[in-house]
Amino acid sequence: MLVHLKFFASLREALGTAQESLELPGDVQTAGQVRDYLRARGGPWAEALAEGRALRIACNQEMAEPATRLSEGCELAFFPPVTGG
Repeated sequence: MLVHLKFFASLREALGTAQESLELPGDVQTAGQVRDYLRARGGPWAEALAEGRALRIACNQEMAEPATRLSEGCELAFFPPVTGG
């Protein structure tokens, strides 16, 4: 399944990219599994997407949970929590 990934704020800086398109293996079907899959790349990916690190995910511009199922061509955005002041 092809998905389009976007990375914002400190994640974009840590990963050195704002976006990429990625063909996922068949066993990666949820937003949380994509995070795990990307983390397995190691290096800055493992650190920026580490388990327990505060991170939000949106699927097709709607907030998503780790169990959110993906569809062909969907857009996943990863970003740190936003605070207001």
